Amino acid sequence: MPTIRDEAVCVRLWDWSETSQTVSLFTREHGMLRGLAKGAKREHAPYSGGFELLTRGEVVAIVKKEGQLATLTAWDLSDPWRALRGTLDAFYAGCAAADVVHHAVTDHDPHPELYDALTGALASAGGDPAGSVLRLVWATLVETGYRPSLEKAADTGGSLADAETFGFSPRLGGLVPDPAGQAPASTTQGPVWRVRGETVRLLRELGRDTPVSVGIAATGVGSDWAKPAVHRAVRLLLAYLSEILGREPPAVRAFLGTLPA
Repeated sequence: MPTIRDEAVCVRLWDWSETSQTVSLFTREHGMLRGLAKGAKREHAPYSGGFELLTRGEVVAIVKKEGQLATLTAWDLSDPWRALRGTLDAFYAGCAAADVVHHAVTDHDPHPELYDALTGALASAGGDPAGSVLRLVWATLVETGYRPSLEKAADTGGSLADAETFGFSPRLGGLVPDPAGQAPASTTQGPVWRVRGETVRLLRELGRDTPVSVGIAATGVGSDWAKPAVHRAVRLLLAYLSEILGREPPAVRAFLGTLPA
């Protein structure tokens, strides 16, 4: 049974007993790790006072066979991200980001770039809740192989002319021509959602090598995109991810409730 040491983010936890906790940690080099911290809430336990949701630290764990909880032997807290507790919007954004990753990746499947995206989202959510979740969901789709097709039609592979509105097919994984005035989508294609051209342009910029500044940065500097466009984009990507997963991550609903209708 190998012992690992890695940096990690606490994405879920619950009480195992009066003194012990069961924890889901997203580690940088070892992926999602689910383990038992025996005596975590006892005084002088080697767990920095116990685990807390949406914190980062260094974990030491004994990894067991597939399907069994790891034994967590140490936890050294390094970043509590206090800004996430400053406002309800920031906290809900942080919970949504963690829940997205928790549901989108499988155990022991490393995604270092997604780990960096998650820590970046949690660090910036205090000043930019919607933009932080938007960037995190995009990174999740890319890392799990579900990056949406935005440059070519997902149904035909043909080019897409500039338009004020497009269609988005979650089953096909990308844009299609605007379905307005057309017959309902076939059963093989599934639902088609109408999407504004502004939302598509924002997502295309987000997908470029140089990330676009979205939302309002934590420094207070304005961005190139208005908040309503960011809100529409994050709603679209979260709906697409929920279709892929077959369910909506539980924390997403509370986060969406913080966005204007």
